[in-house]
Amino acid sequence: MRTISAADHLAFLNSQSSASFLQTPAWAQVKAEWKAESIGWFSGDALVGAALVLYRQLPKVKRYLAYLPEGPVIDWASEDLGGWLNPMAAHLKSQGAFGIRIGPPVVTRRWDAAQIKDGIADDAVTTLTQLPPGERSQVGASVLSQLRELGWQCQSVAGGFAAGQPQYNFQIPLAGRTEDDVLAGMNQLWRRNIKKAAKEGVEVTVGTAEDLPAFHALYAHTAERDHFTPRPLGYFQTMYAALQGEDPDRIRLYLAQHEGDLVASTIWIRVGTHTWYSYGASSTEKREVRGSNAIQWRMITDALAAGAGVYDLRGITETLASDDPHLGLIQFKVGTGGEAVEYAGEWDLPLNRAIYAAFQLYLKRRG
Repeated sequence: MRTISAADHLAFLNSQSSASFLQTPAWAQVKAEWKAESIGWFSGDALVGAALVLYRQLPKVKRYLAYLPEGPVIDWASEDLGGWLNPMAAHLKSQGAFGIRIGPPVVTRRWDAAQIKDGIADDAVTTLTQLPPGERSQVGASVLSQLRELGWQCQSVAGGFAAGQPQYNFQIPLAGRTEDDVLAGMNQLWRRNIKKAAKEGVEVTVGTAEDLPAFHALYAHTAERDHFTPRPLGYFQTMYAALQGEDPDRIRLYLAQHEGDLVASTIWIRVGTHTWYSYGASSTEKREVRGSNAIQWRMITDALAAGAGVYDLRGITETLASDDPHLGLIQFKVGTGGEAVEYAGEWDLPLNRAIYAAFQLYLKRRG
């Protein structure tokens, strides 16, 4: 295994059916405050695996946490993951890493919308994991077992959010389905709201980089209303330029307008057959015209038209408790008729145990 060029890295990803956008070479430009490296696994001359590594430097010393968000892109079905991960660990240690954090893009369990709806209705059920899954992945179980045997440590925390990326996502399967199939799978409220938006005259268009300030103004309004800290406009401008520069159809900005007013705006990302709803914003005014439903439906139909097999609404918590403030988010997503998907989560491998322990303490103190 060795360092590879961004061009070779991208060519490898293009040969795969899909990979996380966090593993694209362009993502290194988005996270410019981190040192970045593309690495590759070779079988002879053939590139058979790749990863984007982001190096987070410790304060004042040149030692790093090597972070591979939702990666690496390797054969996770292998019965010898040590054959993949041990050479990677040796390479990253030689680059000054005191520890490694990975996010295997491997599904472990799935729950369909009907199961989740029943769980929400049952007061005895407070978390997703209390429900028997509709599907358990043998590959996922093997990955978890092998990681433990190899000395990796799971970083999952309460609520289902790992140290970096969410462990639980909500996705709409699209492979082999038509628009009518997907619409029929939605609940009555979603279908009614999509129809209402059309009747009210909500228009959804694909914007350009010039529309990012309008998106950001609405996003900042959403952040204030929903009590989260917004990212600055510059972050989205960098993200848009980097991803579009890598592939003209990697990222799209959507705008939903009603009588000249911007009522919703979203960012859609695609790598191969996987599409994501990455960021969203909506106005408090004119909520009755259902711009959020209209813009989601447009992104879903565009994902189908692009040949995507998955439309990913990204993270959810595992809570199903009626008094939890996160319940509304999962209820909104469950209405699409998709499924909750549990991934393997994020895992750490300490390479220098003393420095790694000090880093963990630093993170706890920082809050």
